[in-house]
Formats: sequence, structure tokens, C-alpha cells
Amino acid sequence: MPPSNTANETPAVARNVTLFDLFKLFFLAGAVSFGGGVVAYEREYLVGGAKWLSDEDFLSTLEISETLPGLNSVNIAVIVGDNLRGIPGVIAAVAGLVIPGSVIVMVLGLLWSSSHHDPRVQHFLLGIAAAAVGMLSVVTLQLGRRQFQSALDLAIIVVTFAAVSIFKISLAWVLLAIGPVAIFLYRPATDRALTQGAELHLPFHRGPRHGKLRH
Repeated sequence: MPPSNTANETPAVARNVTLFDLFKLFFLAGAVSFGGGVVAYEREYLVGGAKWLSDEDFLSTLEISETLPGLNSVNIAVIVGDNLRGIPGVIAAVAGLVIPGSVIVMVLGLLWSSSHHDPRVQHFLLGIAAAAVGMLSVVTLQLGRRQFQSALDLAIIVVTFAAVSIFKISLAWVLLAIGPVAIFLYRPATDRALTQGAELHLPFHRGPRHGKLRH
């Protein structure tokens, strides 16, 4: 399939994605990321590197991941792995993502027991936390730039931020209150619009046989 000519279309996969490709990409993301910054690396590798997803596709994948239990980064690996290579793809992507972090955490855990009182260790951890916050901020700005241009989206963002950060309302209550309001405000104009144009946008899906990709 030739490459897409518009920004909203999913980039064409230039070659068959192998299980090793999936493992390697997510291994790199898991090996070099710190804290919550892994989502930022996943976006960089999936959108900017391998070009398996467009920005819109990644945002859709992230939105689905946020509605599911578990870590967003792992959920993204599951969705991408499944859509590209099925169950084996899921195993390869998730294994690649969690193996480096698991090994590093085990090693650091052994070192932490003997040196956690060292001020240099505390400063190192503070620096890592700041880097993770910075990476998440970059991803937020990159993925949310369209929302920042809409008055309604900005209003929802500001109200949510104020409720959680300023008024210290539980996130669960905020979601239960603001979620239905946001759904109502963005409801399709008619039932016909719902059936024709408001389908959930999945980045890509497999064909009926052998996990082939179809756009």
C-alpha cells in the first residue's frame, strides 16, 4: 500500500513487521525511559522512528489505553503488538518493554539497600523524577496541541486541573462528574451521524487471515 498523502491517515507499513522488530522497539523504549517517560519514548519510536503510527493513531491508542486497567505504556504495547502480529506480537512487545526495567530495578534494589542514605543517591533520584516530568510534559504538548486550540477543550482541561490540583477533589469523583458532561457536549448531532461518522478510531487492524494489515 502506498504511503498516506494526508496527515490524518495511518502511515503505511513499508514492510512486514517481524516479532523481533516489535521486541527491539519496545525494548529500547523500556531501556532508556525513566518513570512515566516511557510513553514519550513509545511515541517517539512508533511515530517518529518506525512510523507505524501517525500522531492521531497514537493518540487514539493512548486514549484506549487510559480506559483499561494497568499501565498506559504496557497497554500501548499490547494494542500495537496485537494489531501488527496478533498474540505473538503482544508477547514480543510486552516482553521487550518490561524486561529491561525489571532487570534494572532488581539491580538498583540491591544497591538501594546499602546506599539509600547517601545524599548523592537522593539527588540522582530527584533529577530522574524531574526528567520524567519533563518528558510527560513534552508528550502532553505534542499530543494535545489540537485540544489547546479549542475553547471547549480548554475549558474541560482547566476545570479538571482546578478540581484535582487546586481543590484536591478525588480523581475518581472528577472523572465521574466531568466525564458524562464531556460526552454530552461532544455527542453526535443525530443518530445518523452516530452510525456514519462517530465510530471508535482504531489505528489499524488485522485482516481475517495471517494477521495481515489493512488500512
